Amino acid sequence: MRAALLGPAAALFLLVFLLLSVTSVGGQTPPPTGAKAATASAPAAKPPTPGQFPPYKPPRTADGKPDFNGFWQAFVTSDIDVRDHDAQAGPHPETMGAYDQWPGGQGIVEGGEIPYKPEALAKKKENAEKRMVVNVTSDDHRHDTGDPELKCYMPGVPRANYMPFPFQIVQGSDRILMAYEYARSLRTIYMEANEKAIPQKSPADTWMGWSHGHFEGDTLVVDSAGFVPYTWFDRAGDYHSDALHVVERYTQVSPYHIMYEATIEDPNVFTRPWKMSFPLYRRMEKNIQLVDFNCTEFVLDLVYGQYSKYPKK
Repeated sequence: MRAALLGPAAALFLLVFLLLSVTSVGGQTPPPTGAKAATASAPAAKPPTPGQFPPYKPPRTADGKPDFNGFWQAFVTSDIDVRDHDAQAGPHPETMGAYDQWPGGQGIVEGGEIPYKPEALAKKKENAEKRMVVNVTSDDHRHDTGDPELKCYMPGVPRANYMPFPFQIVQGSDRILMAYEYARSLRTIYMEANEKAIPQKSPADTWMGWSHGHFEGDTLVVDSAGFVPYTWFDRAGDYHSDALHVVERYTQVSPYHIMYEATIEDPNVFTRPWKMSFPLYRRMEKNIQLVDFNCTEFVLDLVYGQYSKYPKK
């Protein structure tokens, strides 16, 4: 009736308008074509899965090797304990409060346990109980108690790589230098297997060991031995002997990450080799540099106070 009153043209216009309205309400928009169609059909990007990275080809140095130059740091709490650990009060909570606390964290040991020999496990527990005991003597027994970190000794390998301090990798064609902020520690990794001037074995045992390296594809492999038996793996008393042998693997998995793995072997202390692994993160501050952390001056009273001319009261 109303269509007849409006006339044929108006009725046709009204009919088209109603049809378009129904199409719009039903959501039946024309399908996209070309690039728009590909974009519309692509699934939404998923957040990355922790520990998994897409294939990555790192940049190269002038001699064609993967470029590891930069400042790197681990963000784990394994300097406290390489295994899973709860948060705990530090040595002096009565005066230091939360400043003195040690945070909890997840371990970096594959499988969660270190395969100690029974007598070595007893020594590990003794270390933990006496980690704050400092005994200064003129012989090697001065290292029998007290965490070496507490006394500002070089941290050794692999501990240097997961302390809460950055380190710098300076890569050359025949040597790689690793400079650590903590205690001004240094490592030189010799990359020429047949370099006659460089002994294959350590001339003397040292805190940071004697290291030779090579590349396996894009992975830097570092083989280290010749360690003094005084460094620990953490504040929990985990330790080794002078038979320690460490093989490290550094693999860049993105412009900002290195996956680090270390295989630990010491037949005097452990029943079998064991591994630890964690990521290293590239420090990205515009003016990033190592800041001097010469902790020696912070431990003089603790270590040598009894010999001071003016001992603390």
